[in-house]
Amino acid sequence: MKYLGQASLAVLLLAAGCTAQQETTAPPETAAATPEALAETAPAETLPPAPANRVALFGDLHVHTGQSFDAFISSVRATPDDAYRFAKGEKITTDGGYDVQLNGPLDFLAVTDHGEYMGIMPVMATPGSALSQTAFAKTVFGPDAENPAQSFQNVGLTIVSGDEIEEIYDRDVIDSAWQRAIDAAERHYEPGKFTTFAGYEFTAMTPVLESEIPAAANLHRNVIFRGEAPARLFSTLDSPNPEDLWDWMDAQRADGRDVMSIPHNSNASNGEMFASETYEGGELTADYAVTRMRNEPVIEITQIKGTSEVHPSLSPNDEWANFELYETFIGSAAKSSPHVGDYARNALARGLGLADTKGFNPFKFGFIGSSDTHIGAGPFIEEKFWGKFPADGADPAARHSIPPNGAMTWDATETEASIPADGVMVPNMRRLLAASQYSASGLAGVWADENTREAIFDAIRRKETFGTSGPRLKARMFASFNFEDGILSDPDLVANAYESGVPQGGNLTGTGAAPQILAWAMRDPDSYPLQRVQVVKVWTDADGTAHEAVYDAACSGGALPDPQTHRCPDNGASVDLTDCSTNDGTGVGEMKAIWTDPDFDPARRSAYYVRVLENPSCRWSSWDAARNGTPPNPDMPSTIQERAWTSPVWYNPEG
Repeated sequence: MKYLGQASLAVLLLAAGCTAQQETTAPPETAAATPEALAETAPAETLPPAPANRVALFGDLHVHTGQSFDAFISSVRATPDDAYRFAKGEKITTDGGYDVQLNGPLDFLAVTDHGEYMGIMPVMATPGSALSQTAFAKTVFGPDAENPAQSFQNVGLTIVSGDEIEEIYDRDVIDSAWQRAIDAAERHYEPGKFTTFAGYEFTAMTPVLESEIPAAANLHRNVIFRGEAPARLFSTLDSPNPEDLWDWMDAQRADGRDVMSIPHNSNASNGEMFASETYEGGELTADYAVTRMRNEPVIEITQIKGTSEVHPSLSPNDEWANFELYETFIGSAAKSSPHVGDYARNALARGLGLADTKGFNPFKFGFIGSSDTHIGAGPFIEEKFWGKFPADGADPAARHSIPPNGAMTWDATETEASIPADGVMVPNMRRLLAASQYSASGLAGVWADENTREAIFDAIRRKETFGTSGPRLKARMFASFNFEDGILSDPDLVANAYESGVPQGGNLTGTGAAPQILAWAMRDPDSYPLQRVQVVKVWTDADGTAHEAVYDAACSGGALPDPQTHRCPDNGASVDLTDCSTNDGTGVGEMKAIWTDPDFDPARRSAYYVRVLENPSCRWSSWDAARNGTPPNPDMPSTIQERAWTSPVWYNPEG
């Protein structure tokens, strides 16, 4: 490992309370003209904003309300207006009877109720409506409901099959609910202060045929519109094939409505989200890659149902891979096994291999986080965690974080919910089984010119994004071959980094020199100090074998990583599980580093991204236990290291 200055790695650690002079960045995707060059060719009033002035904005692009069939059947009555009020900092009362409020408002939000049967359940539950008179409605609602749980499962099965329940599939009702969602987004949009997007979820799933317990693989996407949205959405009941969704999106774009889809929960996709073949089993092609990347520039790397970066069994040399794992299929008790097509890091490597052998890369995506809350209010903070559904936040015992029945220890206690014989969970059972796996996560971060729809959408399009596990932790990355000495202390750091390099989401074409990564992280003042900044590298050999490595690039307390292990020394941080108090050790508020790849092969494609780790702190389940005066559940992680991930930069050999 080389160090800048006395070695080839330069690390500058700034004290916690220090304000960054340039908390902005990111260039256009094309090589682009500097602001000075643009000034020579365009009138001043038409100049685009300088990239050096971009700001970090935080939001959630995955929020459900009572307009989603699964939320409504779980007693959620929250509206899109409630979700927007919550995001703007207001206190709201959940359908579980408790109040929730953020520490501060978000910058942007999209309500993304399931497109399938959107608004159908509320109308079906309304006495006197035509839908309430259907035979199906009478099995779900009212005193004579015969089997609500089975009816709920039947709705879910149609989403897997793509064949609607005809008697309740009223497109006029769905269109009306979708229009109300669009109208709510318009009502709450305050350009420059709070941004809203019209959006919905395309809830694609496929049967897991090899599972003895009924299960389905997750291929869900959130569909987000830059501005105007169409009067009718496209759901899996139009086609369960995501490639048909992309065709529909291309048609929307041709009509002047820009749109993107954002995959989520690849961790439960049974290897299908980033598969080496098409949805119908065909060969991947260059057209497939271009179409996918045009429509899906980023993925959701973390959310309530776990983190999709990496799995310990696939990345055994990453000590931090065992983070917020969700290891059952969605809506089922069936355990999921990790596949290469499930996790972002493995998909990046698969994409590099395809670029080597086929000349195209369909997995060149950036990262965001979001929540997937089903109560209109994302649970981003461990200490305040309220779960995914109303019942989750009402009772710690229901989410298995404290011993049941008033016990004060976990001795001889059943810590897992019982599983029904057929393995298919009714709504309450789903919550009981899954609640212990839920995460207080996550948030989407963007480096945008301003807080408007256009600026945020365009930042996502160019992948100048990052995801966090909940804190408003700022993460930034540039890559170059020739950063100037002393750039880390330069007041014009961001402008110079843009001029001499590319930001997260960008591309580097080889010059023979090893890439330099400028990694920069800034603490959330309401969260914990930073412990380390890491660079994750993914590459493939000439024979197509995938490789990965994790390098600590900056260590708190001014320490340097070991040149052999590439790991920081222990920074002395610790957690007292009895009350969740912490010892900060040498944790800091801001970290910067220039890292040069010590194992660089100029002939091999590679991808680099930055991962930032906070000091350890209590997981939500340990906060529950500490407040209850009982030990943490031994079947759950007791501590957590909150983190952020930047979008990658891709290195391509010269020629």
